[in-house]
Amino acid sequence: MSDRYQSLIQNPVGQFLVKNLGLPNPPELRRWKGGRLVDGTVLLGGNGDLTKSLPTILKNSGIESTNVRADGKRYQGLVFDATGLESAEDLVKIQEFFTPVMRQLASCGRIVVLGRAVNETKTTGAAIAQRALEGFVRSVAKEIGANGSTANLVYVSKGAEKDVASTLEFLLSAKSAFVDGQVVRVGHVAGLAAVAPADSAKPLAGKVALVTGASRGLGAAMARTLHRDGATIIGLDIPPLAEDLDTLMNELDGRSVTVDITADDAPAEIAAALTDGVDIVVHNAGITRDKRLKNMKPENWAKVVDVSVGAPQRITDELLKQGLIREGGRVIGISSIAGIAGNNGQTNYGSAKAGVIGWVQDLAARTTEKNITVNAIAPGFIETEMVQTIPIGIRTAGRLLSSLSQGGQPVDVAEAIAWYANPGSGNISGNVVRVCGQGFLGA
Repeated sequence: MSDRYQSLIQNPVGQFLVKNLGLPNPPELRRWKGGRLVDGTVLLGGNGDLTKSLPTILKNSGIESTNVRADGKRYQGLVFDATGLESAEDLVKIQEFFTPVMRQLASCGRIVVLGRAVNETKTTGAAIAQRALEGFVRSVAKEIGANGSTANLVYVSKGAEKDVASTLEFLLSAKSAFVDGQVVRVGHVAGLAAVAPADSAKPLAGKVALVTGASRGLGAAMARTLHRDGATIIGLDIPPLAEDLDTLMNELDGRSVTVDITADDAPAEIAAALTDGVDIVVHNAGITRDKRLKNMKPENWAKVVDVSVGAPQRITDELLKQGLIREGGRVIGISSIAGIAGNNGQTNYGSAKAGVIGWVQDLAARTTEKNITVNAIAPGFIETEMVQTIPIGIRTAGRLLSSLSQGGQPVDVAEAIAWYANPGSGNISGNVVRVCGQGFLGA
Protein backbone atom coordinates (compact mmCIF):
# COMPACT_ATOMS: atom_id res chain seq x y z
CA MET A 1 0.00 0.00 0.00
CA SER A 2 1.26 3.49 -0.75
CA ASP A 3 -1.55 5.62 0.71
CA ARG A 4 -2.18 6.90 4.24
CA TYR A 5 -3.11 3.49 5.60
CA GLN A 6 0.40 2.11 5.06
CA SER A 7 1.86 5.10 6.89
CA LEU A 8 -0.64 4.77 9.73
CA ILE A 9 0.14 1.15 10.58
CA GLN A 10 3.88 1.78 10.84
CA ASN A 11 3.52 3.73 14.11
CA PRO A 12 2.61 2.41 17.61
CA VAL A 13 -0.92 3.83 17.55
CA GLY A 14 -1.56 2.23 14.18
CA GLN A 15 -0.23 -1.12 15.36
CA PHE A 16 -2.53 -0.94 18.41
CA LEU A 17 -5.54 -0.37 16.15
CA VAL A 18 -4.49 -3.15 13.78
CA LYS A 19 -4.15 -5.62 16.64
CA ASN A 20 -7.38 -4.73 18.43
CA LEU A 21 -9.67 -4.09 15.47
CA GLY A 22 -8.45 -6.94 13.27
CA LEU A 23 -7.37 -4.60 10.49
CA PRO A 24 -5.04 -5.71 7.65
CA ASN A 25 -1.37 -5.57 8.66
CA PRO A 26 0.75 -5.77 5.51
CA PRO A 27 4.48 -6.22 6.14
CA GLU A 28 6.94 -3.54 5.10
CA LEU A 29 8.80 -5.10 2.19
CA ARG A 30 12.56 -4.73 1.88
CA ARG A 31 13.62 -3.48 -1.56
CA TRP A 32 17.18 -3.32 -2.84
CA LYS A 33 18.87 0.05 -2.34
CA GLY A 34 22.40 -0.96 -3.27
CA GLY A 35 25.18 -2.85 -1.53
CA ARG A 36 25.15 -6.59 -0.97
CA LEU A 37 22.50 -8.61 -2.76
CA VAL A 38 21.73 -10.69 0.32
CA ASP A 39 22.31 -9.33 3.83
CA GLY A 40 22.63 -12.61 5.65
CA THR A 41 23.31 -16.30 5.23
CA VAL A 42 21.52 -18.73 2.92
CA LEU A 43 21.01 -22.28 4.20
CA LEU A 44 21.34 -24.99 1.56
CA GLY A 45 19.64 -28.40 1.54
CA GLY A 46 18.78 -31.28 -0.74
CA ASN A 47 20.82 -33.75 -2.71
CA GLY A 48 20.55 -33.28 -6.44
CA ASP A 49 22.53 -32.30 -9.51
CA LEU A 50 23.22 -28.76 -8.25
CA THR A 51 24.10 -29.57 -4.65
CA LYS A 52 27.88 -29.58 -5.12
CA SER A 53 28.00 -26.48 -7.32
CA LEU A 54 25.57 -24.24 -5.37
CA PRO A 55 28.07 -23.01 -2.74
CA THR A 56 30.48 -21.88 -5.46
CA ILE A 57 27.73 -20.28 -7.57
CA LEU A 58 26.50 -18.28 -4.59
CA LYS A 59 30.01 -17.37 -3.45
CA ASN A 60 30.82 -15.98 -6.90
CA SER A 61 27.67 -13.85 -6.60
CA GLY A 62 28.78 -12.52 -3.23
CA ILE A 63 26.15 -14.52 -1.32
CA GLU A 64 27.16 -16.27 1.91
CA SER A 65 25.82 -19.82 2.25
CA THR A 66 26.14 -22.92 4.42
CA ASN A 67 24.75 -26.45 4.41
CA VAL A 68 25.05 -26.85 8.19
CA ARG A 69 22.11 -25.67 10.25
CA ALA A 70 22.84 -23.83 13.50
CA ASP A 71 20.17 -23.63 16.21
CA GLY A 72 18.99 -20.10 16.87
CA LYS A 73 20.57 -18.60 13.74
CA ARG A 74 18.40 -16.52 11.41
CA TYR A 75 18.70 -17.28 7.71
CA GLN A 76 17.95 -14.78 4.98
CA GLY A 77 17.32 -17.57 2.48
CA LEU A 78 16.58 -21.28 2.29
CA VAL A 79 17.54 -23.07 -0.93
CA PHE A 80 16.61 -26.71 -1.53
CA ASP A 81 17.96 -28.73 -4.45
CA ALA A 82 15.07 -31.05 -5.34
CA THR A 83 16.41 -32.14 -8.73
CA GLY A 84 17.16 -35.57 -7.27
CA LEU A 85 13.61 -36.34 -6.09
CA GLU A 86 12.30 -39.33 -8.05
CA SER A 87 9.14 -40.53 -6.29
CA ALA A 88 6.20 -39.46 -4.18
CA GLU A 89 7.97 -40.97 -1.18
CA ASP A 90 10.98 -38.73 -1.83
CA LEU A 91 8.84 -35.67 -1.12
CA VAL A 92 9.30 -36.22 2.59
CA LYS A 93 12.85 -34.91 2.12
CA ILE A 94 11.42 -31.44 1.51
CA GLN A 95 9.49 -31.55 4.77
CA GLU A 96 12.50 -32.90 6.66
CA PHE A 97 14.62 -29.95 5.51
CA PHE A 98 12.14 -27.11 5.85
CA THR A 99 10.13 -27.92 8.97
CA PRO A 100 13.02 -27.54 11.46
CA VAL A 101 14.20 -24.22 9.94
CA MET A 102 10.98 -22.36 9.05
CA ARG A 103 11.07 -20.44 12.34
CA GLN A 104 14.65 -19.42 11.56
CA LEU A 105 13.73 -17.67 8.30
CA ALA A 106 14.32 -13.93 8.71
CA SER A 107 11.72 -11.31 7.86
CA CYS A 108 11.59 -10.61 4.13
CA GLY A 109 13.39 -13.92 3.71
CA ARG A 110 13.54 -16.02 0.59
CA ILE A 111 12.78 -19.67 -0.17
CA VAL A 112 13.98 -21.06 -3.51
CA VAL A 113 13.43 -24.65 -4.63
CA LEU A 114 15.33 -26.08 -7.61
CA GLY A 115 13.81 -28.88 -9.66
CA ARG A 116 13.34 -30.41 -13.12
CA ALA A 117 10.43 -29.74 -15.47
CA VAL A 118 8.05 -32.70 -15.82
CA ASN A 119 8.75 -33.06 -19.54
CA GLU A 120 12.40 -33.76 -18.67
CA THR A 121 11.69 -36.53 -16.19
CA LYS A 122 12.10 -40.19 -17.17
CA THR A 123 9.78 -41.99 -14.75
CA THR A 124 6.25 -41.55 -13.43
CA GLY A 125 7.58 -41.20 -9.91
CA ALA A 126 9.93 -38.41 -10.90
CA ALA A 127 7.13 -36.62 -12.75
CA ILE A 128 4.98 -36.77 -9.63
CA ALA A 129 7.74 -35.49 -7.37
CA GLN A 130 8.80 -32.65 -9.63
CA ARG A 131 5.28 -31.38 -10.36
CA ALA A 132 4.53 -31.54 -6.63
CA LEU A 133 7.15 -28.84 -6.11
CA GLU A 134 4.80 -26.24 -7.59
CA GLY A 135 2.11 -27.02 -5.03
CA PHE A 136 4.68 -26.94 -2.25
CA VAL A 137 6.16 -23.59 -3.24
CA ARG A 138 2.82 -21.87 -3.74
CA SER A 139 1.51 -23.20 -0.43
CA VAL A 140 4.55 -22.29 1.63
CA ALA A 141 4.57 -18.83 0.02
CA LYS A 142 1.12 -18.23 1.49
CA GLU A 143 2.35 -19.34 4.91
CA ILE A 144 5.30 -16.94 5.03
CA GLY A 145 3.89 -13.85 3.32
CA ALA A 146 2.85 -12.20 6.59
CA ASN A 147 6.47 -11.29 7.36
CA GLY A 148 7.29 -10.21 3.81
CA SER A 149 8.95 -13.48 2.81
CA THR A 150 8.56 -15.17 -0.58
CA ALA A 151 8.96 -18.62 -2.11
CA ASN A 152 9.68 -19.46 -5.74
CA LEU A 153 10.55 -22.51 -7.86
CA VAL A 154 13.23 -22.79 -10.53
CA TYR A 155 13.06 -25.66 -13.02
CA VAL A 156 16.60 -26.16 -14.33
CA SER A 157 17.05 -28.12 -17.54
CA LYS A 158 19.80 -30.70 -17.87
CA GLY A 159 22.98 -28.93 -18.92
CA ALA A 160 21.83 -25.53 -17.68
CA GLU A 161 22.96 -26.00 -14.08
CA LYS A 162 25.78 -23.50 -14.50
CA ASP A 163 23.36 -20.83 -15.72
CA VAL A 164 21.31 -20.34 -12.56
CA ALA A 165 23.42 -17.56 -11.02
CA SER A 166 21.44 -14.54 -12.27
CA THR A 167 18.15 -16.17 -11.27
CA LEU A 168 19.37 -17.04 -7.78
CA GLU A 169 20.77 -13.52 -7.37
CA PHE A 170 17.38 -12.09 -8.28
CA LEU A 171 15.14 -14.44 -6.31
CA LEU A 172 17.29 -14.40 -3.16
CA SER A 173 17.70 -10.62 -3.10
CA ALA A 174 15.42 -7.73 -2.22
CA LYS A 175 15.07 -7.07 -5.96
CA SER A 176 12.37 -9.76 -6.06
CA ALA A 177 10.29 -8.25 -3.21
CA PHE A 178 6.96 -8.72 -5.04
CA VAL A 179 7.76 -11.91 -7.00
CA ASP A 180 6.14 -14.74 -5.09
CA GLY A 181 4.83 -18.24 -5.79
CA GLN A 182 6.32 -18.22 -9.29
CA VAL A 183 7.89 -20.88 -11.52
CA VAL A 184 10.98 -19.93 -13.55
CA ARG A 185 12.40 -22.17 -16.28
CA VAL A 186 16.13 -21.99 -16.97
CA GLY A 187 17.33 -23.76 -20.11
CA HIS A 188 13.74 -24.37 -21.21
CA VAL A 189 14.53 -23.33 -24.81
CA ALA A 190 17.47 -25.15 -26.37
CA GLY A 191 20.23 -23.34 -28.24
CA LEU A 192 20.70 -20.40 -25.86
CA ALA A 193 23.68 -19.51 -23.71
CA ALA A 194 24.16 -17.36 -20.64
CA VAL A 195 27.17 -15.05 -20.30
CA ALA A 196 28.41 -13.74 -16.97
CA PRO A 197 28.45 -9.91 -17.04
CA ALA A 198 31.86 -8.30 -17.09
CA ASP A 199 30.83 -5.94 -14.28
CA SER A 200 28.30 -7.30 -11.79
CA ALA A 201 27.55 -3.76 -10.57
CA LYS A 202 26.75 -2.61 -14.12
CA PRO A 203 25.67 -5.80 -15.90
CA LEU A 204 24.12 -3.87 -18.82
CA ALA A 205 27.12 -1.63 -19.54
CA GLY A 206 27.44 -1.15 -23.28
CA LYS A 207 23.86 -2.28 -23.92
CA VAL A 208 21.14 -0.18 -25.58
CA ALA A 209 17.58 -0.56 -24.29
CA LEU A 210 14.38 0.58 -26.00
CA VAL A 211 11.45 1.05 -23.60
CA THR A 212 8.02 1.89 -24.99
CA GLY A 213 5.52 3.81 -22.89
CA ALA A 214 8.56 5.17 -21.06
CA SER A 215 7.40 8.65 -20.00
CA ARG A 216 5.87 7.67 -16.67
CA GLY A 217 4.59 4.86 -14.45
CA LEU A 218 5.97 1.40 -15.11
CA GLY A 219 7.89 2.54 -18.19
CA ALA A 220 9.74 5.27 -16.31
CA ALA A 221 10.68 2.81 -13.55
CA MET A 222 11.96 0.36 -16.16
CA ALA A 223 14.05 3.05 -17.85
CA ARG A 224 15.57 4.17 -14.56
CA THR A 225 16.38 0.62 -13.44
CA LEU A 226 17.94 -0.43 -16.74
CA HIS A 227 19.98 2.80 -16.70
CA ARG A 228 21.07 2.04 -13.13
CA ASP A 229 22.43 -1.28 -14.42
CA GLY A 230 24.43 0.49 -17.12
CA ALA A 231 22.20 0.51 -20.21
CA THR A 232 21.83 3.44 -22.57
CA ILE A 233 18.10 4.20 -22.74
CA ILE A 234 15.99 5.05 -25.76
CA GLY A 235 12.56 6.01 -24.46
CA LEU A 236 9.50 5.89 -26.69
CA ASP A 237 6.06 7.35 -26.14
CA ILE A 238 3.23 9.11 -27.95
CA PRO A 239 3.64 12.78 -29.03
CA PRO A 240 1.28 14.19 -26.35
CA LEU A 241 3.68 12.86 -23.69
CA ALA A 242 6.82 14.20 -25.38
CA GLU A 243 7.55 16.74 -22.64
CA ASP A 244 7.43 14.14 -19.86
CA LEU A 245 9.51 11.77 -21.97
CA ASP A 246 12.16 14.39 -22.72
CA THR A 247 12.44 15.28 -19.03
CA LEU A 248 13.09 11.65 -18.10
CA MET A 249 15.53 11.06 -20.96
CA ASN A 250 17.48 14.18 -19.96
CA GLU A 251 17.71 12.77 -16.44
CA LEU A 252 19.04 9.46 -17.78
CA ASP A 253 21.23 10.85 -20.58
CA GLY A 254 18.98 8.93 -22.94
CA ARG A 255 17.22 9.66 -26.20
CA SER A 256 13.54 10.26 -26.93
CA VAL A 257 11.48 8.82 -29.76
CA THR A 258 7.89 10.04 -30.11
CA VAL A 259 5.60 7.93 -32.24
CA ASP A 260 2.20 6.25 -32.09
CA ILE A 261 3.18 2.58 -32.14
CA THR A 262 -0.10 1.64 -33.86
CA ALA A 263 0.56 3.87 -36.89
CA ASP A 264 1.17 2.04 -40.16
CA ASP A 265 4.67 3.49 -40.49
CA ALA A 266 5.62 3.02 -36.82
CA PRO A 267 7.77 -0.12 -37.31
CA ALA A 268 9.82 1.56 -40.04
CA GLU A 269 10.10 4.82 -38.09
CA ILE A 270 11.29 3.02 -34.96
CA ALA A 271 13.76 0.96 -36.97
CA ALA A 272 15.14 4.17 -38.47
CA ALA A 273 15.76 5.48 -34.94
CA LEU A 274 17.74 2.32 -34.09
CA THR A 275 20.17 2.18 -36.99
CA ASP A 276 23.06 1.32 -34.64
CA GLY A 277 21.12 -1.60 -33.22
CA VAL A 278 19.48 -2.38 -29.89
CA ASP A 279 20.10 -5.03 -27.24
CA ILE A 280 16.95 -4.87 -25.12
CA VAL A 281 13.41 -4.18 -26.36
CA VAL A 282 10.74 -3.73 -23.68
CA HIS A 283 7.18 -3.50 -25.06
CA ASN A 284 5.62 -1.70 -22.11
CA ALA A 285 3.12 0.60 -23.85
CA GLY A 286 -0.48 -0.27 -23.05
CA ILE A 287 -3.93 1.24 -22.62
CA THR A 288 -7.28 0.25 -21.14
CA ARG A 289 -10.78 0.86 -22.50
CA ASP A 290 -12.84 -1.02 -19.95
CA LYS A 291 -16.43 -2.04 -20.61
CA ARG A 292 -18.34 -5.24 -20.19
CA LEU A 293 -18.57 -7.22 -23.39
CA LYS A 294 -22.24 -6.35 -23.94
CA ASN A 295 -21.27 -2.65 -24.02
CA MET A 296 -17.94 -3.00 -25.84
CA LYS A 297 -17.36 -0.78 -28.89
CA PRO A 298 -15.41 -2.37 -31.76
CA GLU A 299 -12.94 0.52 -31.87
CA ASN A 300 -12.12 0.13 -28.16
CA TRP A 301 -11.60 -3.60 -28.58
CA ALA A 302 -9.32 -3.11 -31.56
CA LYS A 303 -7.26 -0.29 -30.03
CA VAL A 304 -6.47 -2.15 -26.80
CA VAL A 305 -5.47 -5.32 -28.64
CA ASP A 306 -3.32 -3.44 -31.13
CA VAL A 307 -1.41 -1.38 -28.56
CA SER A 308 -0.76 -4.37 -26.28
CA VAL A 309 0.19 -7.08 -28.76
CA GLY A 310 -0.44 -6.19 -32.40
CA ALA A 311 2.03 -3.29 -32.54
CA PRO A 312 4.72 -5.08 -30.48
CA GLN A 313 4.55 -8.01 -32.89
CA ARG A 314 4.88 -5.78 -35.96
CA ILE A 315 7.68 -3.69 -34.47
CA THR A 316 9.66 -6.73 -33.34
CA ASP A 317 9.23 -8.42 -36.70
CA GLU A 318 10.62 -5.33 -38.42
CA LEU A 319 13.59 -5.05 -36.06
CA LEU A 320 14.40 -8.73 -36.53
CA LYS A 321 13.97 -8.46 -40.29
CA GLN A 322 16.48 -5.60 -40.43
CA GLY A 323 18.87 -7.35 -38.04
CA LEU A 324 18.66 -4.49 -35.54
CA ILE A 325 18.25 -6.64 -32.43
CA ARG A 326 21.83 -7.63 -31.72
CA GLU A 327 23.03 -11.14 -31.00
CA GLY A 328 22.39 -11.95 -27.37
CA GLY A 329 19.47 -9.52 -27.34
CA ARG A 330 16.33 -9.48 -25.22
CA VAL A 331 12.69 -9.00 -26.23
CA ILE A 332 10.36 -8.51 -23.27
CA GLY A 333 6.60 -8.26 -23.43
CA ILE A 334 4.29 -6.98 -20.71
CA SER A 335 1.31 -9.21 -20.07
CA SER A 336 -0.97 -8.91 -17.03
CA ILE A 337 -2.73 -10.92 -14.39
CA ALA A 338 -5.84 -10.10 -16.47
CA GLY A 339 -4.38 -12.17 -19.28
CA ILE A 340 -4.02 -15.18 -16.96
CA ALA A 341 -7.08 -15.03 -14.72
CA GLY A 342 -9.37 -12.68 -16.67
CA ASN A 343 -11.05 -9.61 -15.23
CA ASN A 344 -14.62 -8.36 -15.13
CA GLY A 345 -15.09 -5.61 -17.69
CA GLN A 346 -11.76 -6.23 -19.40
CA THR A 347 -12.45 -8.79 -22.12
CA ASN A 348 -10.43 -6.69 -24.57
CA TYR A 349 -7.52 -6.15 -22.19
CA GLY A 350 -7.53 -9.74 -20.92
CA SER A 351 -7.54 -11.06 -24.48
CA ALA A 352 -4.70 -8.75 -25.48
CA LYS A 353 -2.53 -9.62 -22.50
CA ALA A 354 -3.13 -13.36 -22.97
CA GLY A 355 -2.13 -12.79 -26.58
CA VAL A 356 1.19 -11.37 -25.36
CA ILE A 357 1.88 -14.73 -23.71
CA GLY A 358 1.13 -16.62 -26.92
CA TRP A 359 3.32 -14.27 -28.92
CA VAL A 360 6.25 -14.59 -26.49
CA GLN A 361 6.08 -18.37 -26.32
CA ASP A 362 5.94 -18.67 -30.12
CA LEU A 363 8.70 -16.16 -30.81
CA ALA A 364 11.03 -17.62 -28.17
CA ALA A 365 11.47 -20.77 -30.26
CA ARG A 366 12.32 -18.77 -33.40
CA THR A 367 15.10 -16.45 -32.19
CA THR A 368 17.61 -18.93 -30.82
CA GLU A 369 20.03 -18.71 -33.75
CA LYS A 370 21.05 -15.20 -32.65
CA ASN A 371 20.82 -16.11 -28.96
CA ILE A 372 17.89 -13.71 -28.51
CA THR A 373 15.62 -14.46 -25.57
CA VAL A 374 11.92 -13.61 -25.46
CA ASN A 375 10.03 -13.43 -22.16
CA ALA A 376 7.06 -11.76 -20.52
CA ILE A 377 6.27 -10.17 -17.19
CA ALA A 378 2.67 -10.27 -15.95
CA PRO A 379 2.14 -7.54 -13.34
CA GLY A 380 -0.60 -7.87 -10.78
CA PHE A 381 -1.85 -5.03 -8.58
CA ILE A 382 0.85 -2.37 -8.92
CA GLU A 383 0.61 1.05 -7.25
CA THR A 384 0.62 3.36 -10.27
CA GLU A 385 -1.12 6.71 -10.85
CA MET A 386 -3.86 4.83 -12.69
CA VAL A 387 -4.56 2.68 -9.61
CA GLN A 388 -5.06 5.79 -7.46
CA THR A 389 -8.20 6.60 -9.47
CA ILE A 390 -9.84 3.31 -8.43
CA PRO A 391 -12.36 3.58 -5.56
CA ILE A 392 -10.72 2.94 -2.18
CA GLY A 393 -12.78 -0.18 -1.47
CA ILE A 394 -11.72 -1.86 -4.70
CA ARG A 395 -8.13 -0.74 -4.16
CA THR A 396 -8.08 -2.25 -0.68
CA ALA A 397 -9.53 -5.52 -1.95
CA GLY A 398 -6.96 -5.68 -4.73
CA ARG A 399 -4.15 -5.21 -2.24
CA LEU A 400 -5.40 -7.84 0.14
CA LEU A 401 -5.71 -10.45 -2.62
CA SER A 402 -2.01 -11.22 -2.40
CA SER A 403 0.06 -13.28 0.00
CA LEU A 404 1.92 -10.08 0.91
CA SER A 405 -1.35 -8.17 1.63
CA GLN A 406 -0.40 -5.15 -0.47
CA GLY A 407 0.16 -3.85 -3.95
CA GLY A 408 3.52 -3.77 -5.62
CA GLN A 409 5.58 -0.78 -6.72
CA PRO A 410 6.61 0.06 -10.30
CA VAL A 411 10.22 -0.74 -9.37
CA ASP A 412 9.18 -4.35 -8.64
CA VAL A 413 8.25 -4.82 -12.29
CA ALA A 414 11.37 -2.95 -13.38
CA GLU A 415 13.65 -5.22 -11.34
CA ALA A 416 12.17 -8.28 -13.06
CA ILE A 417 12.83 -6.66 -16.43
CA ALA A 418 16.45 -6.03 -15.41
CA TRP A 419 16.80 -9.69 -14.40
CA TYR A 420 15.60 -10.84 -17.83
CA ALA A 421 17.98 -8.33 -19.46
CA ASN A 422 21.03 -9.48 -17.50
CA PRO A 423 23.60 -11.28 -19.71
CA GLY A 424 23.57 -14.09 -17.14
CA SER A 425 19.91 -14.73 -18.00
CA GLY A 426 20.75 -15.77 -21.55
CA ASN A 427 19.35 -19.26 -20.96
CA ILE A 428 15.94 -17.98 -19.83
CA SER A 429 13.40 -17.73 -22.63
CA GLY A 430 9.71 -18.39 -23.15
CA ASN A 431 8.97 -17.56 -19.51
CA VAL A 432 5.95 -15.69 -18.15
CA VAL A 433 6.61 -14.56 -14.58
CA ARG A 434 4.02 -12.73 -12.53
CA VAL A 435 5.01 -9.76 -10.40
CA CYS A 436 1.95 -9.85 -8.18
CA GLY A 437 2.90 -10.75 -4.62
CA GLN A 438 1.30 -14.13 -5.29
CA GLY A 439 -2.07 -12.65 -6.11
CA PHE A 440 -4.80 -15.15 -5.32
CA LEU A 441 -6.12 -14.89 -8.89
CA GLY A 442 -4.34 -16.80 -11.64
CA ALA A 443 -1.70 -19.53 -11.53
